[in-house]
Amino acid sequence: MLPDTSPRYPLLRVDYLVVLVYLILLVCGWFSICGATHEIGDTDFLDWSTRTGKQIVWIGLALAMAFVILMIDDKYYDTLSGLLYWSMMLVLLVTPFVAKDIKGSRSWVNLGFCNIQPAEFAKCVTALAVAKLCNQYGFTLSDMKQFARAAALILCPMVLIILQRETGSALVYLAFFLMFYREGMPGCFLFVAVAAVVYFVVGIRFADTPLPGTFTSVGEFVVLILIWLFTMGMLIVYHPRSRSAMLFLKVGSGALLASLMVSLFVVPFDVAWVLLALVLFMVLWLLWQWLGERVHTSLFIALFTLGSTAFLYTANFALNDVLEPHQRTRIQVLLGMNEDNRAAGYNVNQSKIAIGSGGLEGKGFMNGTQTKLRYVPEQDTDFIFCTVGEEQGFLGSAAVLLLFLTLILRLIYLAERQTSTFGRVYGYSVLSILLFHVFINIGMVMGLTPVIGIPLPFFSYGGSSLWGFTIMLFIFLRIDAGRKLKV
Repeated sequence: MLPDTSPRYPLLRVDYLVVLVYLILLVCGWFSICGATHEIGDTDFLDWSTRTGKQIVWIGLALAMAFVILMIDDKYYDTLSGLLYWSMMLVLLVTPFVAKDIKGSRSWVNLGFCNIQPAEFAKCVTALAVAKLCNQYGFTLSDMKQFARAAALILCPMVLIILQRETGSALVYLAFFLMFYREGMPGCFLFVAVAAVVYFVVGIRFADTPLPGTFTSVGEFVVLILIWLFTMGMLIVYHPRSRSAMLFLKVGSGALLASLMVSLFVVPFDVAWVLLALVLFMVLWLLWQWLGERVHTSLFIALFTLGSTAFLYTANFALNDVLEPHQRTRIQVLLGMNEDNRAAGYNVNQSKIAIGSGGLEGKGFMNGTQTKLRYVPEQDTDFIFCTVGEEQGFLGSAAVLLLFLTLILRLIYLAERQTSTFGRVYGYSVLSILLFHVFINIGMVMGLTPVIGIPLPFFSYGGSSLWGFTIMLFIFLRIDAGRKLKV
């Protein structure tokens, strides 16, 4: 007998492992908020005036939303994705004009009984819109025009959220590019992104460190060397039969070594000019190859080299003149350029102290001293993980990370078993956003990533974040439950 391929009973086909992990995370998150917000001796956790009492309400409403989502036919999420997306873009556009200024941000809309952050819900509708686009017949991310259409769907909410002065929430949308890579986006885009991060970190961190015997900074020297090496590496990959890369390597190495010797033992000068000349020579040769033989990869490599060089010399301008002072200081603290533990670095420093004080087994529920004495700002929202580390120790923190790992691995499995492109793309979008939030949030609490102010899913206090993640997750579970089974 053939299996019933019409999902008339979605609750019977929902993936209960994901639901179980979701519920465990909610419970663990609520207890963490208890430990982060309640004073010693206070046990009234259900009082509406307290954050734990309010979080119970948010959790109850989230569970109600999850049930309703599972009852709706999954075809509506595909059909209504465009309408939902553009409606949300309109809401994001209006938000800065109606929202109050909260800590420099205009992203929270007052509904009377609570404040809502539309940016948290925009991630879900953006994932639906991108999934619908990728599901169109003949769509492929290897086509630059079609890739640009998909990228525009992501950049639109990013820009609108940046206008609300919520840079951290806007950066979350970069997680969609992980999904793009799975769906066929050329790996060169990820390579360019990683290279840009390396250029920025090295160039900024060692911008004021002089290279001995020269007038060149270590940051500028190392980045130019990397640009030179990356260009030759791309020549070897895209033009394996060409001997130009080895010729450039031999000539460039000789010229660089000679210039260093002259600067060290004869007349000190800026060695960067020699490296710039080598880079420019390679760019001109690549452009000549493109114009003469119409080798389009040569144009791509030339643009990469020119863009990398321009990025190097504009990174310092972006840091000092584009970023806000608090953002600049956070980056400097992260890179070890500013050891200000009383101002910009205070949150991270106190968070690391709290986590370290937990030891192996932790101090126990409600026994955290750093959190009880309010040493860690935002300890129930962005820095909630420090409460886990202090009260539950290394073992409790590892258990939480294992829960998130289980959820992400299961979502990968569910995304791969989808029988439609829409379901697969949406599933990978959901897990990419979750992975980005978990990695960045826990990383910033431990001082490994910049403090950009994004919540830890299902743990941080607040209704908007919890509802946003719940809606996003359970829409995918409904799509998975409604997939057509292979006969």
